[in-house]
Amino acid sequence: MNQSASDAAYSFAAEELRQFIEQYESLEAEKKDITERQKEVMAEAKARGYDTKVMRKVIALRKRDRDDIAEEEALLEMYKAALGMA
Repeated sequence: MNQSASDAAYSFAAEELRQFIEQYESLEAEKKDITERQKEVMAEAKARGYDTKVMRKVIALRKRDRDDIAEEEALLEMYKAALGMA
């Protein structure tokens, strides 16, 4: 490979690397914006009297499989009953 081709390959790789880094940085900025908007939604919900801690639990539950949730709830009830908490 001559020097000109080597320089061109290096230049291409450097440009590609720069594009990947800039794309990642852009996604980081978007993620920060989304996180800020999520905080604003929760602040609004809290201002209207909703319990945001419970809301976060509900959001987490909605991401899970129904069968897993049912199994966990059944075990929780069984453990609470065994400890006289039910």
